[in-house]
Amino acid sequence: MTAERASESEVAALLAAHDDVNSRWLDYELDVGKLIDYPVMTDVREPLTVAFLRAKREADGLRPAGPGDVESRSRLDEYRAAVRGYEVAFDVAEREARRIKDSNFSGPERQRLATARKLLRIAEDKAATPAERQTAYKRARRELDGLIALPDATRAALEAKIAGMLDAAS
Repeated sequence: MTAERASESEVAALLAAHDDVNSRWLDYELDVGKLIDYPVMTDVREPLTVAFLRAKREADGLRPAGPGDVESRSRLDEYRAAVRGYEVAFDVAEREARRIKDSNFSGPERQRLATARKLLRIAEDKAATPAERQTAYKRARRELDGLIALPDATRAALEAKIAGMLDAAS
């Protein structure tokens, strides 16, 4: 008796679900404003964040290269469980981040976060001069120092966006 083969359509649906959660995660990783509003999403001291990052790593590790790469039903079931675990862990972490927002910070720290938000709006404002945008970005980074560690991807995306705006203004 041979094991039942996994259907490519089932694998494709799981890959799409996996991509959807990755996309939702990247919204936090690449958007500094969203990261400031919901800092728990990248805080590895938070148990729910750690749980979702572990679930992500497990799903990513089991992810097949394509829909035709899952030969057995047991392999499909294992990947399905990992993707579902990732979805649930992300949803729980996101709900908690939205509930908490910046309440883990003191009053002065929340003020620094608010200042950084305002400065980032200036840094991304096409009506501001290149010097204003550059100064605002540098000040925003100083406000965030010690409060929120910007992931490399977040910082790179923001710097590329601002650099593009500065180049376009030249």
